[in-house]
Amino acid sequence: MTTARLEFPELWVLRHGETEWNTEERLQGLLDSPLTAVGLDQARAQGRLLAAHLSGPVRVISSDAPRAMRTAEIAVSGLGLVIESDPRLAEINLGRWQGRTVQELRAEYPDIARATDPHLWKFGAPGGETLGQMSARVQAVLEGLTGPTVLVTHGVTSRLLRCIVLGIPVTDLASVPGGQGVVHHIRDGKAQILSA
Repeated sequence: MTTARLEFPELWVLRHGETEWNTEERLQGLLDSPLTAVGLDQARAQGRLLAAHLSGPVRVISSDAPRAMRTAEIAVSGLGLVIESDPRLAEINLGRWQGRTVQELRAEYPDIARATDPHLWKFGAPGGETLGQMSARVQAVLEGLTGPTVLVTHGVTSRLLRCIVLGIPVTDLASVPGGQGVVHHIRDGKAQILSA
């Protein structure tokens, strides 16, 4: 599955900063946990990157999850930008796996431990979201963009939307880089990582 649209506006994609649950390898999904001190520093680093690389007016849209909104607030503070929230930028709904650690799930579901892709197994969560469902909501956000935009989102969501924009099959999530505290910049179909 790839997008039919060939061109998207210039994008700066941020993943929220490190959270308490990230440090525990606990799956958040639609649940939330606070940013750590490291996560707050990462959001500030993203803000410095945006200040250095944004040119002209941009739209800022964040997932409505508190960890993403807090990251957005820090990252664009002082830039005179208004943050819009959009629940379609939420992380994958992990159903009954939300709040559980990866270690617990690997013990209970041996197939996860044998998975060759670090992300696709998450779409098998009982009561969770499928890859098709998530792709449709992320695609809808992207199709609504009309100009340069900063998107503040989550790990799986960031990878999925960058696959769509870059024309990479959404089953190849592992082929696009992740990272907290960085900014993924996409312009004219080319991606780069902005880092301090």
